[in-house]
Amino acid sequence: MNRPEQEYPEFVASRAASLHRTAYLLCGDWHLASDLVQETFVLAFRHWRRVQRADNQNAYVRRILVNEYNRHWQRYGGLPAHADTDRLKIAVPDISSEIVNHADLLRALLALPTRQRATVVLRYLEGMSERETAAVMRCSEGTVKSQTSRALNALSGYLKPKESSL
Repeated sequence: MNRPEQEYPEFVASRAASLHRTAYLLCGDWHLASDLVQETFVLAFRHWRRVQRADNQNAYVRRILVNEYNRHWQRYGGLPAHADTDRLKIAVPDISSEIVNHADLLRALLALPTRQRATVVLRYLEGMSERETAAVMRCSEGTVKSQTSRALNALSGYLKPKESSL
């Protein structure tokens, strides 16, 4: 078994990319996302024994990330004035390009209230179940369902197929 000083760096390396993606989808700014992930890992290190004992380490660390995002939101009153949507451009178009422009979808996602945005990101972009999402957000599964429903309703206008220009 690995020693504690080896376990933490391996843990960080295995989860950094996923957490960064989640943070970016929550806040829409790569620099802020990096700061949130860094703070998350600082707190995870500070409470490393608790993380190790958690039933689901991924959910535990994502909860830290969502809490850090919420703290930032409360402290600074929202998101940066710009969203780094240029980073969403894809070199090879995929089928989703036929349905929605990625930059438009990110703008719509960032327009959602924070709890709705978090449920959509965790449920659909990170693939968590309602139970896992509820654990991360520290709320009931019913709250996850209602917040998700409201968010999807708000996003529905962006999910209509683009009209062809024939």
